[in-house]
Amino acid sequence: MFAYLCLGTNDLERAIRFYDPVMAALAHRRCFVQDEPGWDGWAGWGIYEDKGARELALWVCPPFDKRAATAGNGSMIALKARSWQQVDDFHAAAVRFGGSSEGVPGLRPQYQPDFYAAYVRDPDGHKLAAVCRGFTVRVES
Repeated sequence: MFAYLCLGTNDLERAIRFYDPVMAALAHRRCFVQDEPGWDGWAGWGIYEDKGARELALWVCPPFDKRAATAGNGSMIALKARSWQQVDDFHAAAVRFGGSSEGVPGLRPQYQPDFYAAYVRDPDGHKLAAVCRGFTVRVES
């Protein structure tokens, strides 16, 4: 459904310091765009190949209108995790690198019996979740 998602930031370097370890916890690396023009002020994580012909990425950049980036009330991006440990690592990295907790890792049976998630805010206030489905008990990988 999505090609990419983009979040505004007021401090790109701070956002990079946050998102590098947070996205690494979910096994996503930085998108390589250094060989293409027009990417100054952007950073992305996920898939970006063939000049964007194949893309599934989360990007951060300053808003185009030059006004302050703000978080949307009620907006959230949920990122898929492959294990409960990835959810735990995502939450720990987010809190360690400038984010804040909006909900510690754990099962959320009010959604589904296998809905294991954690919720955080990035340094600009955007709400993120990491979600793992398919297990109702911890499975060591």
